[in-house]
Amino acid sequence: MKNIKELISNIKVIQILGDTSISISAVVSDSRKAAKGMMFIAVKGTQTDGHSFIPKVIEQGCNIIVVEQLPESLDKDIIYIQVENTSKALGKIASNFYDNPSRKVKLVAITGTNGKTTCATLLFNLFRELGHSCGLLSTVQNQINEQIIHATHTTPDPISLNKLLADMVDVGCEYVFMEASSHAIDQNRIAGLTIVGAAFTNITQDHLDYHHTFDNYIKAKKKLFDNLDIDAFALYNKDDRNGSVIVQNTKAVKYSFALNAPADFKAKIIECDFNGLLLNIDGEEAWYRLVGRFNAYNILTVYSVAFLLGKNKEEIITALSNLGSVAGRFDYIVSSKKLMAIIDYAHTPDALQNVLETINDIRTRNETLYTIIGCGGNRDAGKRPMMAKVAAELSDKVIFTSDNPRDENAEEIIDQMQVGVPGLYYKKTLRITDRREAIKTAVSMANPMDIILVAGKGHENYQEIGGVKYDFDDKKIIIELIEKLEK
Repeated sequence: MKNIKELISNIKVIQILGDTSISISAVVSDSRKAAKGMMFIAVKGTQTDGHSFIPKVIEQGCNIIVVEQLPESLDKDIIYIQVENTSKALGKIASNFYDNPSRKVKLVAITGTNGKTTCATLLFNLFRELGHSCGLLSTVQNQINEQIIHATHTTPDPISLNKLLADMVDVGCEYVFMEASSHAIDQNRIAGLTIVGAAFTNITQDHLDYHHTFDNYIKAKKKLFDNLDIDAFALYNKDDRNGSVIVQNTKAVKYSFALNAPADFKAKIIECDFNGLLLNIDGEEAWYRLVGRFNAYNILTVYSVAFLLGKNKEEIITALSNLGSVAGRFDYIVSSKKLMAIIDYAHTPDALQNVLETINDIRTRNETLYTIIGCGGNRDAGKRPMMAKVAAELSDKVIFTSDNPRDENAEEIIDQMQVGVPGLYYKKTLRITDRREAIKTAVSMANPMDIILVAGKGHENYQEIGGVKYDFDDKKIIIELIEKLEK
């Protein structure tokens, strides 16, 4: 229980109508959960406005309401707290309700178009390897040491986020590594958190269905660094042309990493094959089990963050070289007949290009590279033809298929993808909307030593069609089909 005065202590309040000395049992922003003794915060979302549910929450017995606009008709039995921005207030109030758990751990945020999950997960695994109690907040899963908690969003809502952080504090976590999505930053889901450092991996086109312009997308990522404290660190990719823009207004101490440009943290690729990478990081050579140039950046990001958190070079490199890949990120299997299948979450043009260029750099070219690719529905439609173009240019055979069409028509999504295929590549493309059939076709066409890339869904174990999630795991399906074919 917390009294209202404590909860709003660091909030910009316009006015209060009612007694702030009373205590509340919970903070909610979901009107369906509001009840007597709780504080309801009316947030303006992308789909609905919490203010429209105020009569409903009052009917349910909730009598403490935080608003941006007061209702036209005020109820004398209700305590109204008017603030400038309810989404910012929600984050700060949730932090206060759970005793500001982010102040009791070293919380690091990772943002960027690609690499967030890999970097956050590697950091979590690295610090566990080094003997620390840790928390992870990621797209694949949330984790408290060995306890795995299902993740519904890349970055949870402020109430769930602070509850998770409080649970992490309760079991003695020292470090927490969090993916910070552009949506979460823009929607103030991380407002009120104390972040000791943030890392920027890269930025390419994605999420323009939400941000509308690439400039807005950059501004959303930049906001994370703009809000860092003076004693935090701001780590950025100097090889990305927008890296310096992202950190230009931060109060935090800036550090850079790069493979090409002069930077505070440097790495050089010595060797790269399907078994991993031989890297020189700040003068130390070691073999790492992750594959590809894009993973060289991920490894360097993780190394840099760990160094900035006070770990020494030798212990970081030794522990990091022992870690394997993250689920659904260049996750590959080799069958008994030497057919290779790679499952990867690549769902942006840049990520797909990175994966395909990695494969092409390593393979002999005596084998055929099949790419199975779709695009998600209710997401940035502008990248669909770009994805198809990259797949057609960098693969020997391409099968366009369904990803998670959600509320869109899968056939229409594929139509939009195929617009991007240059005429000279038409003959190398197929169209099989059923994703299982697409994978089955590639497996049946492939010969020993060939390579099949199944891109777009990675770790996901479902396919969302018409608002319904069906069991679907790319990796399980391709293993099953290969085993059946090779019996």
